[in-house]
Amino acid sequence: MALRWAFALRRKEAATSLLLWRGAQGSSPRSRSSSAAAVAGSPSGDHLIYTQEHFALRESLRKIIDKEINPFVDKWEEEGQFPAHQVFKTLGKAGFLGVDKPTEYGGLGLDFSYSIAVAEELGNIRCGGVPMAIGVQADMATPALARFGSEELKREFLAPSIAGDVVACLGVSEPGAGSDVASIKTKAVRKGDDYIINGGKMWITSGCQADWMCLLANTSDGPPHRNKSLLCLPMKLPGVHIAKKIDKMGMRSSDTAQIFFEDVRVPRKYLIGEEGMGFTYQMLQFQEERMWGVASILMPLENAIQETVDYTRQRKAFNQPILHNQTVHFRLAELATEVELLRSLLYRAIALYICGNDVTKFASMAKLKAGRLARELTDSCLQFWGGMGFTNEVLVSRLYRDSRLLSIGAGADEVMLSIICKYMDILPKK
Repeated sequence: MALRWAFALRRKEAATSLLLWRGAQGSSPRSRSSSAAAVAGSPSGDHLIYTQEHFALRESLRKIIDKEINPFVDKWEEEGQFPAHQVFKTLGKAGFLGVDKPTEYGGLGLDFSYSIAVAEELGNIRCGGVPMAIGVQADMATPALARFGSEELKREFLAPSIAGDVVACLGVSEPGAGSDVASIKTKAVRKGDDYIINGGKMWITSGCQADWMCLLANTSDGPPHRNKSLLCLPMKLPGVHIAKKIDKMGMRSSDTAQIFFEDVRVPRKYLIGEEGMGFTYQMLQFQEERMWGVASILMPLENAIQETVDYTRQRKAFNQPILHNQTVHFRLAELATEVELLRSLLYRAIALYICGNDVTKFASMAKLKAGRLARELTDSCLQFWGGMGFTNEVLVSRLYRDSRLLSIGAGADEVMLSIICKYMDILPKK
């Protein structure tokens, strides 16, 4: 609780500090524990966007990860689900589910750079599924509600989500509409003081455990970019059917559901913001989601490199450590360089974003690069592990599976390329 008040009291000072760009401090390869110590102790003046408050936030979160999450990750991966209510309550008590949300609803009232710091630290969880679900709860299902929702909706859905009392999910994707959000078919038809919802959603993170969904649905027959609305949908309502828990190749500890709606009746007061603005609200949220996803992959990539260094240093072949082969240590050096370049691009985007700039192009570039680098890096590292890399006993194989989603979720690589081309004015006109 003291930490929550400290951040709330110092948020204005911290926000001002974020605008002071300084030279980045060089870093060297190090273990996860020494890396954590370096992050926690880094002077704020030596970081591009983080202040002492950011590092304190990460240090506090790291303690929870080491005590409450990482010891149980292997068990949750085997079971195919982590206890979201339990984990979210722990994080909610410490303030990590509403870092950039208003203080009147239990948040810390800080700017988005603090959410990015949290996302980076969550990367030290030894799987991808749990951080992804936390991201959905804190930065994907609730931003539109926090910005555009009524006071009543914020009290009913936002505040308990920030506290960790309920689990939230985001209902956008459908079997026939993933990255092509404008093509969703789920309808919410007005009838008196209610909306009647019919349709279905696919690939819903935390869908099997969620208490409510931020649902995107068509509320009219108008143009596809102006006929959609966001609604708060309680998951226990009659007509909400969890069709199945999807069996995935990665992100095993995060439950993913296919959900159908059959004449689900929702009060009109559960509409978030204005009717017909849902597509716009969702596109705004996507930029933060993509930057959050990039931040959350940085530490897994660093950890994959470091664990590969440690393994190849002690594993011998042909009378010498594998690491001593030039092709191995040169490749690891190249990959470490790529990670730092990705981090620099992300920090540039964040610094511009918190100053009120449109960072759609940079966010798309970072998302594209993160997805491709995750595939390239984990594949290269896995190769250096040899037969051990093909087992489920090492972190690198889990990261190889989990990180593959980054090029698909929140907009596929091809969508990112189209966005970048649009900003370059080289996309062919229809």
